[in-house]
Parts: sequence; structure tokens; C-alpha cells
Amino acid sequence: MKTIRILLCDHFPGLLPEYIPSYESMFMRLFDGLGMGIEYRVYSTMDGELPPLDGNRDIHLITGSNMGAYDDVPWIKALLRWIASANDLGMRIVGICFGHQAIAQALGGEVRRASVGWGTGIRESFVSGEGLRYFPSGVMRLMYNHHDQVERLPEGAVRLATSPFCPNEAFSVGDNILAFQGHPEYVVSYAVHLLMNFAQGEPLPVRIAALRSLGLHDHDGLTVARWIMEKLG
Repeated sequence: MKTIRILLCDHFPGLLPEYIPSYESMFMRLFDGLGMGIEYRVYSTMDGELPPLDGNRDIHLITGSNMGAYDDVPWIKALLRWIASANDLGMRIVGICFGHQAIAQALGGEVRRASVGWGTGIRESFVSGEGLRYFPSGVMRLMYNHHDQVERLPEGAVRLATSPFCPNEAFSVGDNILAFQGHPEYVVSYAVHLLMNFAQGEPLPVRIAALRSLGLHDHDGLTVARWIMEKLG
């Protein structure tokens, strides 16, 4: 039985609709869609809970967050130290959005507020390297919701996806780390919910384009989940 240890970096209080019981449940739904009988353990990372640094072979999934990977906050500093130590032990780590950025920050990369503005809706990125096994067309579509980006990859990281909006959409480090700026766990109805109810401060043209993208394109969340499990599982 494979186990995913979810390092939960936000509860998103007040943002989840009634049909989504918790943020971590979106990841469970996603990976359950692979039919692999995966078990889950959840760590409330923003409350100081982190998995043991014991070299275990489980997948450690670092989630999204409203915080920034560069924020001077005790739990984020502790998470960055945990990532660096876990990597030294060869532990298997996957980062999603904030998690993607936290991995880069912890290993010597650089994360900043994106000068291009808010990334949202479904976006195409161009895949290379090992990603072509899962996206032979060279194009990956994921849902996005971010203001920060990885501006510089850590030393030794391999870029696996890029786009004009975000140069580092996905990357790997060795055989034990995989990171994605996009949200494979999102469902379209949740993305619409956020855009319609919690984006009033964002530019109207960006919101309209994002809503249009959600109606025009499918997204590749399940394929990304398969990539994660086959590489790290």
C-alpha cells in the first residue's frame, strides 16, 4: 500500500464551498482517481506538525497556501529546514504551488512576487525531459491561482515545464523531488467559485479571461497525479 503524507500549509477558511469538506480532501480525490488504493496521513504544517526525518519512502506532498515561501514566519522557516534535511536523506517530496515555491526556496532558488501579475484559470505550459512521457504533445494544461513565482531554480534542478507567463512551471531535483506551480487537485467548479466570490480586487479582464479558459479547456490534473506516483511512488 502506497502512502502520501500531506503537509497541509493552509486550511483556506471561508474559501471552500460546502461540497469540498477540506483542502486536503481535494488531493485525496485526485489520487484516488488513479485507483491505486493510496493511504493518506495529514500533517498540519502551519501548526508546527512535520513528518519525521527518518528516510521513509512515502511521498511527502507540500500543498498550496496563501502565504509566501519567503515570509518570515516560524512555521515556514521550519518547513524550509525540513525540506533541505529531507532532500539530504533522499526522501520523496512533491510540491504544489506554494509547495513548489517552498522547495525552490529551501534548496537555494529564489521566489518573488510575479511582475506579470495574478496567474489564474487554465494555462498551457511546454513540457520537456521526462515530462514528455506523460505529455507527448509537449503541452500540459493545469489550473492556476498564484501571485508568486519561482524566478530562479535551485542548483541541480531540471526545468520540466515552462510558459511565457511563468518560466519555471515544473521542475525536478534528482530522482526524489518533483514540483508544479499549477494545481492538479483543483476541480473547475472550485476555480469558478474562487473567481466569482473571492477575486473582486483582481483586474476584471484577468478574471474574465480565466473564466473563459475554464470553459474552453480540459485540464491535466490526473495525468500529473500519475506522473507523481510513477516517479516517486
